[in-house]
Amino acid sequence: MTKPAYSRVVLKMSGDSFKGDKEFGIDADTLAYLSQEIKSIVDMGVEVGVVVGGGNMWRGADHEKRGMDRSTADFAGMLATIMNALALQDALESASLTVRTQSAISMPSVAEPYIRRRAIRHLEKGRVVILAGGAGVPYMTTDTPAALRALEIGATALIMAKNGVDGLYDSDPQKNKSAKKYERLTHHEALSQRLQALDSTALSLCMDNSLPIIVYDVFKPGNLAAILSGEHVGTLITDEASSETSS
Repeated sequence: MTKPAYSRVVLKMSGDSFKGDKEFGIDADTLAYLSQEIKSIVDMGVEVGVVVGGGNMWRGADHEKRGMDRSTADFAGMLATIMNALALQDALESASLTVRTQSAISMPSVAEPYIRRRAIRHLEKGRVVILAGGAGVPYMTTDTPAALRALEIGATALIMAKNGVDGLYDSDPQKNKSAKKYERLTHHEALSQRLQALDSTALSLCMDNSLPIIVYDVFKPGNLAAILSGEHVGTLITDEASSETSS
């Protein structure tokens, strides 16, 4: 078996990627597809942690605008990530993978508490670890706990699975047909240009700890396996690369 490009990764999946063509909720066929994509890299020998968002169920920012207390809105969003985690766990188990779900919010009847050493041990045994509940504190998106967990468990890359977007561009490619895609960027360039790869706190964490980030389209079959096979897919953000765009 060819050695994968990254031995241990954290895959950040937005809640929106779970809903398929629906406006809200979870689409079973989409979950089955995502599970097969994850299985393809587990079969390569990659140790996989997954951080899930909750935007298909709840958007705290929208409720805050309507007058809800910010902390309350964010905690509700964390609960939405746990719902998504349990759905993904079931789909992955249906794909014959061994899965453990850990939550930053204590909920022992449905998930293990997040314990770094236990998560690492699960990964070493070939289990997929779903990391839910965000970081367990408000005032941050799930991008930040994705970066945090990746660093805590010793991941060698953070992979950002995007819904229908194949990387980072200098402007919105859906609004500007002349938008140029970045093939490679440094963390500093991504921060200074305010590119929407992930929030600035998460990006700063990765920059300070030299953690590579790959941004790719999750709904192009085979993309994830290609990344772990060493192929260039999407946009790579590292502390080494200079900016490079495709024409």
